[in-house]
Amino acid sequence: MAAPRTDALPALRVEALSKSYGDRRALQDVSFIAAPGELIAIIGPNGAGKTTLLQILGGALVATSGTVSLDRDDVGWVPQQPAVYSKLSVRENLWLFARLEKVGDVEATVNRMLDQTGLGDRAGDPLGELSGGNRQRVNVAVGLLGDPAVLLLDEPSSSLDPRQRARLWDFIATLAREQGTTVVYSTHNVAEAERYADRLLVLADGELLFTGTPAELERATGEHDATDFEGAFVRFLRSRGH
Repeated sequence: MAAPRTDALPALRVEALSKSYGDRRALQDVSFIAAPGELIAIIGPNGAGKTTLLQILGGALVATSGTVSLDRDDVGWVPQQPAVYSKLSVRENLWLFARLEKVGDVEATVNRMLDQTGLGDRAGDPLGELSGGNRQRVNVAVGLLGDPAVLLLDEPSSSLDPRQRARLWDFIATLAREQGTTVVYSTHNVAEAERYADRLLVLADGELLFTGTPAELERATGEHDATDFEGAFVRFLRSRGH
């Protein structure tokens, strides 16, 4: 995987982002930046605030405080539950959402997405007849219709088998490498984060505990010879009281 462009202006800057629900703080002063073409994985226990952070970045939630330097038109948001329609064909789904996104040339955009996802030969098939991996590729394609600078993915591979997961991540990595799309995604699969992320954000109880590479997280446990990344992740959380 090619290194992200660290010399470029950040594609995304988050400063002191917080979200409260009454007395409960779902996010607490989270700050980070993301470079063009960077893949960032958000990992942490259940209830850590991963989805809340993505929803705020995507404009689905309003933060209690803090700032996000990201134009709403520059972000593609792919929620965990697909918003596509199983009875419509692949092309019809893309056409419908392209119209909703008010893209300039709907037909050209749909054709570009079919080519980019490798689903041109399935364009006329109802979405409900596709495999889980292909349905998720259509879901991601919907998020890309507006040609966003930043793509947000909430648990994008949670329902996929290993082969489908590998194909999806090959597709996403190509977006980052060839088009400079910044990808920020949440996952419970820490091995997936180790393999497919340039950088990790570790959240727990709404607090950002760590930002850095997977190798840096392993070193943070004090066990430089650790070969089990999931074990290193659990040890790190325990060392921070989680």
